[in-house]
Amino acid sequence: MAQQHHDPTAGPVPADVLARHLRDRATEFLRALRLHRESGAGAASEDSAEAARALRRAARRISAGLYTFQPVLDPAWSQALGPELAWVSGTLSLEDACASRLNQLLLALHRLSGTPDTPPGVRLPPPRPTRRTPTSTATPEAPSVPAGAPTPTPADGTPPDVARHLGTSAARPAPHASGTPAPADGTPPDVPRTASSASGAPAPRATGTQPAAARRTGTVTATVPAPDDRHAADRRPEGNARPGDARTPRPSPGRGNLTVGAAKAGALLDRQLTLARTRAHSTALQALGSSRFHALADQVAVLASEVPLAPAADGADLRPLADAARERLADAVAALPLLTAGSPYNAEALVHGLSPDLAPHPQDAPWHQVRLLLRLHRYAREVLHGSGDSPGDGPRLLAAGEALDRHRDAAEAAAAAAQAARTPRIAPATAYALGVLHADQRHEVEAARYAFQRAWQKPAADSP
Repeated sequence: MAQQHHDPTAGPVPADVLARHLRDRATEFLRALRLHRESGAGAASEDSAEAARALRRAARRISAGLYTFQPVLDPAWSQALGPELAWVSGTLSLEDACASRLNQLLLALHRLSGTPDTPPGVRLPPPRPTRRTPTSTATPEAPSVPAGAPTPTPADGTPPDVARHLGTSAARPAPHASGTPAPADGTPPDVPRTASSASGAPAPRATGTQPAAARRTGTVTATVPAPDDRHAADRRPEGNARPGDARTPRPSPGRGNLTVGAAKAGALLDRQLTLARTRAHSTALQALGSSRFHALADQVAVLASEVPLAPAADGADLRPLADAARERLADAVAALPLLTAGSPYNAEALVHGLSPDLAPHPQDAPWHQVRLLLRLHRYAREVLHGSGDSPGDGPRLLAAGEALDRHRDAAEAAAAAAQAARTPRIAPATAYALGVLHADQRHEVEAARYAFQRAWQKPAADSP
């Protein structure tokens, strides 16, 4: 059936428009519930997830209609049904929130580590550092290997492809206990080095003949300064190219620490948020099978056929109630620091970033409240104008709502990174990566506030 639209400029909007809207949303709720049961309530399939999202959408709109237009509805009925719908919508949203939060944090870790971005639907393992070992040196401890020869097997016997699968470098020895990086010539830190390899001076010519490629490689290795020995392997060209043909750019200082820390930080976030998602999934299944939800489904089934209206609904106009929702939104937006949010890179979202308080960020609460009031205003407009495209500032409100959704997601992702950084006995590199990730998400919060300020101050389409 085509959605009937009511023109609010033609006169008062009667309560029958609200009754028809609530019946349609109740029908959508029951249809989504049937699809969820047919797809398997306990199965983690795409159909089941989509049915759960449809349940949430219908529950949110029914709850918003009961809240905004409460004066024309039966008070006892609306006050009893509204909190139950909010409970269902909040419970079903936890699992999706954990999944999207983990995906957002892993994508940010890949981006901050310099790896290419991945599609939002793909979950990749945390990034691993990739280093290549020189194939030839001029020191007696590491004999030369001609160019084009296969990569040597490490001392522990692990094949290179297996070592890459396990996340370790195939040709790199085990790290020293003191954390000292291995020299570029492959000599372990525990073995005494010759004066030539330690000081960088040319080594004395050995007896016998050596390949020309080995002598050139030895010269290149010997001229590398000692602090950058750990990056000597990264400057070797890939494939069968000779060492003197080309050099790859060396990563900036600290980039390697972030990449190594990002791998452990990603694994830590994966464990914590996957556990939270599993618990949320179990909670949602228990909620959908509880007697409380069955009682709610019975009330929604009654709502699909009959809407209890108040005696004052006869001759009532819905437009003043919708205007009241718009005024509440305007008052909440006026209390926001839009002047500060309109300045790019104001760093206001990073204030209190090192606070030991475990509560949510205090400056985010007014923005979250505006997001809820904006949703109520949009749903009230749907009642007046139907579920299709509403005239006026509909696109403006949609853009502002998307910016506030990004703000909420980034704020929760930053809180998850801060919570993971409080895990006891984590490595310094892991804590550093989580700190960088937290700051990055707070910058996303700042960018979302800037986008909301731009969208909100944009004039409406029907304004003169």
